[in-house]
Amino acid sequence: MKPTNKILAFSGSTRKASFNVKLLNLAVAAAQEHGAQVTHIDLREFPLPIYDGDLEATSGVPENAVQLRELLLTHDGLLIASPEYNGSVSALLKNTLDWCSRPANGVEGLAPFRGKAVGLMAASLSPFGGLRGIIDLRGIMAKMGAVVLAEDVAIASAQNAFDPTDAFVDSNTAKLVDQFTSNLIGLVAKLHPNTDASKVER
Repeated sequence: MKPTNKILAFSGSTRKASFNVKLLNLAVAAAQEHGAQVTHIDLREFPLPIYDGDLEATSGVPENAVQLRELLLTHDGLLIASPEYNGSVSALLKNTLDWCSRPANGVEGLAPFRGKAVGLMAASLSPFGGLRGIIDLRGIMAKMGAVVLAEDVAIASAQNAFDPTDAFVDSNTAKLVDQFTSNLIGLVAKLHPNTDASKVER
């Protein structure tokens, strides 16, 4: 029996009331309903110093970055939700990606990202839904060798997008996220044919 698709999910925000965390939670649930095995992590649990080449030279790659690299290496796809800060990705997410792209334990730097299926999402107060941050993140992930899903999810006016239970107010948004996660799992299956996409709804 083929193993199920393994997806690592995380947000570029650690704020407790983050709209992106709410979006990620709902996307994770949708991916699980489609049969994916999702590991949902909080980057708050993997604190890292600001990337510094001198620090790396003297102390090596921080243990938290090494642990994150191991997680990346053992998953077939990534599901990322990130806020847009000043028209780009959050400093937390960029710094995490920078550290995780450094070689460690005899494994070259970009190995955790190369050929990895990636789905990008954002939720923002703006009418653009964090799209500018997604565009920058798409370029970063592609430069690192990942294969980014063509479509993305950009939730505009996020302050009105979730009800008191943190579910989507608009059923069409729920359908969009459901299809998005299905498409991500489909991309994972194409890139990693030894995984099982039989449970993915079409």
